[in-house]
Amino acid sequence: MPHPNSIPPRASLGLRVLHAGMLAAAAVLFALHYVHLRADFPNNSPWEDWSKYTDEGWYGDAAIRHYQLGHWNVPGDFNPAAALPVWPFVEGLLFRFTGVTLSAARALSVTVFGLILLASYLLIRRWRPRAHGEPTRQNLSPALSVLLLAASPFCFVFTRLAILEPMLILLTLLALHAATSAPRALARAGWLERWAPTVGLGLLLPLVVLTKTTGLFLMPAVAFLLWSASGRRLGPFLRTGVPAVVIGVLGWLGYFLVAVRPHYLGDYRYLFSANAYTGITLGTAVSVVWDAFTSGMWIGRLLYPLAVLAVVIALVRVRTLRSQPLMGTLILWSAGYGAFLAYHDNLQPRYYLVIAVPLTLLVALVFEPAWHMLRPVFHATHSTPARPVLALASMCALAAVVFTDVRQSVWYVRHPQFTLVDAARSLAEVVRANPSQSALVLSISGSDLSLMTGLPSICDDFGTLDLAKRVALYKPGWYAAWNDLEDDKMDALSRFYTPVRVATFPAMDDPDRNLLILYRLDPRKTIEPAPKRTRKPIPKSLQTKIGQQPSVQQLEH
Repeated sequence: MPHPNSIPPRASLGLRVLHAGMLAAAAVLFALHYVHLRADFPNNSPWEDWSKYTDEGWYGDAAIRHYQLGHWNVPGDFNPAAALPVWPFVEGLLFRFTGVTLSAARALSVTVFGLILLASYLLIRRWRPRAHGEPTRQNLSPALSVLLLAASPFCFVFTRLAILEPMLILLTLLALHAATSAPRALARAGWLERWAPTVGLGLLLPLVVLTKTTGLFLMPAVAFLLWSASGRRLGPFLRTGVPAVVIGVLGWLGYFLVAVRPHYLGDYRYLFSANAYTGITLGTAVSVVWDAFTSGMWIGRLLYPLAVLAVVIALVRVRTLRSQPLMGTLILWSAGYGAFLAYHDNLQPRYYLVIAVPLTLLVALVFEPAWHMLRPVFHATHSTPARPVLALASMCALAAVVFTDVRQSVWYVRHPQFTLVDAARSLAEVVRANPSQSALVLSISGSDLSLMTGLPSICDDFGTLDLAKRVALYKPGWYAAWNDLEDDKMDALSRFYTPVRVATFPAMDDPDRNLLILYRLDPRKTIEPAPKRTRKPIPKSLQTKIGQQPSVQQLEH
């Protein structure tokens, strides 16, 4: 007599067809990510994020400058690659073949998202137990997770930006794979086969942190999965965990001591000081935690409540967490990064991309059994009336998420706008039409302009030198501002230049940043002395570094 929970051949075939259909739909939706790569971050979207004006250039600036100028570091300017070298290094490898283009940078980010989908699918397959005696390939949670991620409009808009978060997510998933394999590999015969996963894990740990330092908050999730893969036994956990940590620490220290400390320590420290302007306090703790939690609705108005419910269900069902430790790992991942968001108290939508992926995988793991709960309805087996009702409710909720997300993502694909790249191209035409003027552009979006047009640039907002000193040192010929020329920028420029407004370019949808204004910087005949309170000599060490850099004329070319 067959097992009461076994699936008749026809039902099993139906699950296989459904599994294949989900993967096919996910593949089509993922392919749409490559369409109109140069388009604006969708205007009038639910996500007003500053990254669409700055981050693609800032965090790829080292790759852009190395290709255009022959060196990546511009002393005194904003050089985040000193602390975050992984993404610009990968981007720089791509630019050797494609040249510096916005499409190439965004195509790389979309490709990373494709690898995220693959890594997510394989991770769930490795940890999803065989339910009701069925083969692993018939479990729908791997395909469901990929479909939910590929359909998500939130993932669509942010994985099409060349920012740090997609690479951070991918490396974290790879670290989870390595943590899964390391304890099991100890039983293998060959030395290489036995220790390769442990060494791989040790190398991935510093890469996560050097992609984005907030990756430190994801380490508890990796440690928990390693503990689970070790059978919750201290011996195997230490035999793999200790060497991995030692390799990781040595790898990070090697980079810091060889590259950062002797050459770029000022740039390294500045990245952290520049991001220290926000933070949770005792007086704001309750409101900040609440805001951090409710801002998760950016992930999806239907998906996020479903994810919160999935977390509650997983935590209540303690036995499920023990039998499916991947659920606990995903909860730790989300909670760890959520703790950083609350601690930092700078709630930008793009940060939630790092939480969106584990929560989506958790939804697939928790609600996938709904398909199996419906078996008693179609096959005369014993079941309580509540099980089919809950199953139908779960399936309807998942179907609603997929339908609404696909509709929104497809709408973005069908209605692209190109206001930012059009503005950048027009700005570049004005600059290049004046060859007697230095082509160096000063702007908070300067790095994005460099990525889109090839114009050299420096930042007007961040930098290890005061703005007035950077202006005196690099002598820009143009200033590009959003909507107005701020007083502090005018104070720095007016000592050396008379800004002359020459063109305006409408772009994007933020009411505070929807008009790109180009000023020509005409040199003043008499340079005003700097106020005594800001007159500080440039350190001799920095003067030496500056003297070794190309001249402004070289920067222009």
